[in-house]
Amino acid sequence: MRLTEALLQHASTLRFEDLSPEAVAATRVFVMDSTAVGLSGSGPQVPLTQVVRRSAAGFGTGSGARVWVTGEALPAASAAMVNGYQIHSQEFDCVHMPAVVHPLAVIQSALFAAAEQRANVDGVPVDGKALITALNVAVDVATLIGISGRAPMRFFRPSMCGALGATAGIAHLYGADEALLRRALGLIYSHLSGTMQAHVEGSPTLALQVALNSRAALSCWDLARNGFPAPRDMLEGPFGYLPLIEGEFDTGPSLQKLATRQAQILAVSHKVFPTGGAAHAAQDMLMELRQQHGLTLADVASIQLQAPPLVRRLVGRTYRSGMETSYARLCLPFLLGTVLLDGKVGLSAYAPEKLADPYLAAFAANVTLVPNACEDPNALVPQSISVTLRDGRVLHSHRDAAIGSPQRPLSRAQQLEKFHHCLDHAARPFDAGRRDALISHFDHLQDIDDVRRLVDLLIVETP
Repeated sequence: MRLTEALLQHASTLRFEDLSPEAVAATRVFVMDSTAVGLSGSGPQVPLTQVVRRSAAGFGTGSGARVWVTGEALPAASAAMVNGYQIHSQEFDCVHMPAVVHPLAVIQSALFAAAEQRANVDGVPVDGKALITALNVAVDVATLIGISGRAPMRFFRPSMCGALGATAGIAHLYGADEALLRRALGLIYSHLSGTMQAHVEGSPTLALQVALNSRAALSCWDLARNGFPAPRDMLEGPFGYLPLIEGEFDTGPSLQKLATRQAQILAVSHKVFPTGGAAHAAQDMLMELRQQHGLTLADVASIQLQAPPLVRRLVGRTYRSGMETSYARLCLPFLLGTVLLDGKVGLSAYAPEKLADPYLAAFAANVTLVPNACEDPNALVPQSISVTLRDGRVLHSHRDAAIGSPQRPLSRAQQLEKFHHCLDHAARPFDAGRRDALISHFDHLQDIDDVRRLVDLLIVETP
């Protein structure tokens, strides 16, 4: 069986009862995580959120779904666009490292909007079990397509694979059969967007690519269910996603995972820092060395990171005076200098005075990235670090798995620490009672009778 037909069959037949308790638990955890990150993306540290919100309001009026935190009622596609931007705008949302896909940025923003639309427009409430199942369908589709790629990325896989997954998840929410699902996927494939040029430049357009694909998933679903025809061979046709967008691909591993129903939500990693995931292992190693040896910025003469090619490509960029926040999040010299200066990179690390700090600017030239033995174009680990101190000592550390990955998962306390850190940076205050109610809803997501009850808690009215 080809991957196209295998995914269609999987997406149209998966049921909540097919999911393991571990997969359900992981879904709850990462829905909470992605929601918290999306709430923080509404805050003043992401001023472009206001631009996206104003622009989406001009696309038309409606009450299909709501914008998180501020609560504007918009057509579902527009609400998904704003919420998708909020989720990915700070490089803090979870990642499926083998696929190099942020699996819930497009997917969760689109599926939450679809769930509200299904209830508000069609009068059919979506419960927690239906949402969890649809999210797993979407994550499986997005990541199994992603791990099939074998060439260095030219197109932005998180937005494109995310859109393909989100569309499959929306179709599942609506009970679509295999024929309608194929049509929806053919239409979203015809509407995909996002290249690596924004990443190369460190442009905030990177998060906008996620937002636009969130919007497209809802728009293409509406076209599909209203009968618009579409290309059938959207993945493996001569100009399908895999040969055209990925270039080189191997569907064997994905087919094997489908045959054994390995839920890909179990392979998702937390983002522990609001930075590119490729920089996580290096920050973790340096944090550990800093704590063990009491290091300061002044103690360190130089840092060398040995890493796979994708790490060097994604975060091995030079420090720039006057760089934008979106660039700084992907600039390893800035990030490692911040670790030495502050102990950790958090959401406050990108304040204007931090980006203009002359000590960080001077230190940046002392950070270098060099190849290690790994030549996999999609690998983010292993990584090794060598820290040369001004007294002549050289400190070493190594990681085969990044912090927050399934091999090194966050504890419940660490998950909640990130949750509260994110809500502390939302555009409107979330009091203790609302936070406790949100956590309870996430912990019992499968028991919610209407997803709108959860969205109600994501909106804070102005006094």
